[in-house]
Amino acid sequence: MAGSSRAVAAVEWLVGVAPDPAGCREEWERNPLGVALLPAGKQWDVLILPGELGTATLDVLSRVIDRPGPVLADFGDARLGFFVPAGTVARWVGTGVRGAGPGTWIVVPYPGRTVGGVRWVVAPDGSGTLNDPALLELAMHEAAARLAQEAGE
Repeated sequence: MAGSSRAVAAVEWLVGVAPDPAGCREEWERNPLGVALLPAGKQWDVLILPGELGTATLDVLSRVIDRPGPVLADFGDARLGFFVPAGTVARWVGTGVRGAGPGTWIVVPYPGRTVGGVRWVVAPDGSGTLNDPALLELAMHEAAARLAQEAGE
């Protein structure tokens, strides 16, 4: 799928959760930051990891699978948000990991566009592919162990 058609498919997938899809598209166009608020907990939840752990976890995931599911980074990469199947946050038991599920909203940039602040590290491809929670947990454990080892050296 070409880059522009992938961005179009990603937009359609993302606005599918918006209460007002047309309004969401307009917000992406009007907002100078190029972001919109979307509700978590419908098609996806978001697990939010501290920046260093999130970056290391994404590195591990990228070595294990061809293409991880969508991942957002906030201002200065202080936190990374991994999109996971809806319902994951309710079952997640982990220290230092925040979750966005039903009743929460996520700031989401337009796919394929680089804007200040929040950005896609791995943009959605429009297929609905998400990060597998079990694989994400294993990658987090490996990343945390590596970071602890590096800190001890």
